[in-house]
Amino acid sequence: MKTTVKPDAVYAASGDVVVRQVDDQIILIPLASGIDDTANEPFVLNMTGREIWRRLNGKRSLKDIAADLAAKFKHPAAIIQKDVIGFVKQLLKRKMLVCVSET
Repeated sequence: MKTTVKPDAVYAASGDVVVRQVDDQIILIPLASGIDDTANEPFVLNMTGREIWRRLNGKRSLKDIAADLAAKFKHPAAIIQKDVIGFVKQLLKRKMLVCVSET
C-alpha cells in the first residue's frame, strides 16, 4: 500500500510509539502489532531524523518544517521537503506517526 504524504499535512507522534532520549540520541520504539518484524525494531534517529522529529508536534505542516530546516541548515527547501516527506513515510509505515490535519 502506497502512503500519500502531503506537504500541507500536520503530523504528530502516535500512541503506538515510545520515545526515549539517551545522551544525544533519540530512540523510537514501536508498540504497534501486525507489522513485519523489522518494523518492530527500535528506530535510532540520526541528526537529520532528530531535527525533523522534534518539529513533528502536531502544530506545523511538513512544508513549514522543511522551510525551517532549510533556513537553519542553508539548503534548498525543495530538497529538505523531499527528505522530510520520506522520513514521515517511514514513520507512518511503522505506525509511529498520525496525521493530525490535512489541507
